[in-house]
Amino acid sequence: MKIENSVKEISHFLSEKGIKPSYQRVKILERLLADKNHPTVNDIYTDLIDEIPSLSKTTVYNTLNIFVENNIVKSFSVDGNEARYDVNAHSHGHFICLSCKSIFDFEVDNSDIKLDNLEGFEIIQSELTVRGICKHCASTKS
Repeated sequence: MKIENSVKEISHFLSEKGIKPSYQRVKILERLLADKNHPTVNDIYTDLIDEIPSLSKTTVYNTLNIFVENNIVKSFSVDGNEARYDVNAHSHGHFICLSCKSIFDFEVDNSDIKLDNLEGFEIIQSELTVRGICKHCASTKS
């Protein structure tokens, strides 16, 4: 997705997708675009509650579901825990640091992935997750 972080651009983008650009929806998408750290519903709620005192976690959850349904964001879970949200729409994988729990995006060349044993299967979605220790945590262990 290539949109600017201005309220006007976000409002226009949501309108083009057929989504009413309410103040809460605009601010939630603005939050996702500003800091691509794969937040949870709770992260977004905590970041926005001071600015939008009437915001509820249900509103955040419902808004994110609308964004997922309209292919604006992707949802994924880490170890079956709470869902995380990602505005990076192009094909990529996630590296999860087992030490600091940070999540990093990395490029994936889908043309090189072999799915020979799935002939006849209908693949709806695929995710590549790699777990290990990030550069920062590895350097602090030394």
